[in-house]
Amino acid sequence: MHCPFCRHSDSRVVDSRTADDGTLIRRRRQCPSCSRRFTTVETASLMVIKRSGVTEPFSRDKVIAGVRKACQGRPVTEDALALLGQRVEEAVRATGSAELSTHDVGLAILGPLRELDLVAYLRFASVYRAFESLEDFESAVAELRDGFAEGPPAQRRDDGADQASADKT
Repeated sequence: MHCPFCRHSDSRVVDSRTADDGTLIRRRRQCPSCSRRFTTVETASLMVIKRSGVTEPFSRDKVIAGVRKACQGRPVTEDALALLGQRVEEAVRATGSAELSTHDVGLAILGPLRELDLVAYLRFASVYRAFESLEDFESAVAELRDGFAEGPPAQRRDDGADQASADKT
């Protein structure tokens, strides 16, 4: 790591700490040449393969922006969107894969969004799953109604049964 002050080509790690729920490592470094200290932040890269074949780094902000569009006019707070973004990032990082498709990211969004707001879920799913007819919406609504037969999302068991139905979508 080059020193940002004197451009010396080496530095010594003085302290390391995890940050952002363990997804980042902050390191305090000291330059052996000028003795000044600076901080670096390291994160594991996670790449998303788009439909066109282009790869780009995963962005929690892009996930939140997409979900924000689906939540427009709905009673969803910015804190709830930030939490959803964190849950999605944790889910995609938990796969252990360094590269994943936009389809995988979309699947990771659908589950938490369904719990957050059903109307926003339908809006997002209609774009993500490319609804082309009224029947597509009707079947999605029927799936949601079948899910409510088990109880509202907040009251259902958290044993993975809900995730299995979200994975079908």
